[in-house]
Amino acid sequence: MNNLNTNDLLKQGAIWGFIILELVFFTVAGKYLSLSQNAFMDLDNMLLLFKQSAPIGIIALGMTVIMINGNIDLSVGAMFALCAVVLLDSMTWPFLAGLGDWVIPVSWGLALLTGVLLGAINGLIVWKTGVDAFIVTLGAMLGYRGLVFMFNGEQPTSHLNWTLVDFAEAQFLGLHTATWFLLGVAVVLWLVMTRTVHGRNAYAIGDNREAAVNAGIRVGPHMMINFMIIGFLAGLSAVVFYSESGSVNPNDGSLYELWAITAVVLGGTKLTGGSGSIISTLGGVLAIQLLRKGLGHIGADTETVNLVIGSILIAVLFLDRQLNRKGKGELRV
Repeated sequence: MNNLNTNDLLKQGAIWGFIILELVFFTVAGKYLSLSQNAFMDLDNMLLLFKQSAPIGIIALGMTVIMINGNIDLSVGAMFALCAVVLLDSMTWPFLAGLGDWVIPVSWGLALLTGVLLGAINGLIVWKTGVDAFIVTLGAMLGYRGLVFMFNGEQPTSHLNWTLVDFAEAQFLGLHTATWFLLGVAVVLWLVMTRTVHGRNAYAIGDNREAAVNAGIRVGPHMMINFMIIGFLAGLSAVVFYSESGSVNPNDGSLYELWAITAVVLGGTKLTGGSGSIISTLGGVLAIQLLRKGLGHIGADTETVNLVIGSILIAVLFLDRQLNRKGKGELRV
């Protein structure tokens, strides 16, 4: 058991060490390669980095719960876009016109409810059919994206509410509204996963589903709740992002599922389930955003950024496999 704990600590600590290396590298490289006069570790840059991390970060935190549970959700990007459409379009519905700014919480609620319902559909299908979540959510990704296009064709859905924009752009204690949402979600999910029966059951199911069933855990309803959680968080991510931008295109959220999964894996969560950390996923999100921002700071193009992040992900998966092999070998001895 001690070997497993050592491996987990190593994986969880590695992401923060990687972040420190990124900060040092891009600070030094920026002095020689960057065309910008701003220092990479400028306070405003770091605060903006947290804000920019929020949309994918909120989804990645929910993806951590799903992956610890031994599942995966490929439909989060499409859910994000569909919830955004509901958020912005509902503000223009005639029967809500008399609410004034009170339409804002109503539209938020409708967007969040949409995410919960979409997540519930995914979870119910996985539960009742026994089909692998990868296949179910792949189909859902195509279906939900189709609904986005059906709603408004290829035209953007737009509505800018200045009260909402002021709220989204506000700062408290130096942190943007989006950053507070990200940190709040991280704290709540950390408490759920480390201090509740639901969290303990998520690890147990991901580690050994058959043993969890034998232990009396209601695996189907448990998994469905987790899919509803990530649906809610996809809706919350849309609320956080589009409260400020006010316009959603049909392709928005594309590849969000891959970025979220990458952040989760970089944070040390096993693809096979049973192991992972909310706090380490937060580190994974920040590491990716630092990498994207840092490479842009020294003049790298988008293709280079994707190549570097893809290469790092492959390396992390390889190291994770070696660590797990080593742990199993030591346990057999």
